[in-house]
Amino acid sequence: MAEQTGLRECKRRRTRQSLIHTGLRLFAERGYDRTTVADICAAAELSPATFYKHFPAKEDLVFADYPERIAAIRALTTAPHPEESLEHLLRRAFAMVLEPGRWSIDADEDLVVIRTRLALTVPALRAIALRWIFDLQHEWAKALREVFPELDDVTAHAVVGALVGALASTGRASIENGRQGAALVEDVSRALDVAMTGIPHHLAAAPR
Repeated sequence: MAEQTGLRECKRRRTRQSLIHTGLRLFAERGYDRTTVADICAAAELSPATFYKHFPAKEDLVFADYPERIAAIRALTTAPHPEESLEHLLRRAFAMVLEPGRWSIDADEDLVVIRTRLALTVPALRAIALRWIFDLQHEWAKALREVFPELDDVTAHAVVGALVGALASTGRASIENGRQGAALVEDVSRALDVAMTGIPHHLAAAPR
């Protein structure tokens, strides 16, 4: 029975991955608005009923791994290492987020670029991406306050907002500049360091 359950789960994941990869590539080739659920199903050789078992609508395919990311960040945040500092916990969380191949879309660099471009250029998807970012920041700040009660509400949200903003803004700029893979991770990691430590001293002074 356990073996059958494992096989079913593997098949479910493969089907989900096929829909994600096929859908994103069709969006890139034909345009998001001109691609229908029926088009995705035909290209993936799956039925519409199968599609809707995995995704309520085609926009959910674009952000397929977002709920998983938010759940993983919350789980990590609420179970810190003994005597772990806030900074170390935050760095571990972002290392997890940036871990190559961990997430369903990040395993393929081309799909990361496709999704980013879709989220930047399609108004409906841009609105959804912003909602996910706002939800992530809110949930993460609440989780940090549970673990670090000495954090007040303003500080918790300001810290999370600065770090998530650094990740999102730098990631966008780097992809627009053609940076992918290790180069993209390097850019984002450096941006997180800046957000964590503040404005560099030599830039903090007023220009002369």
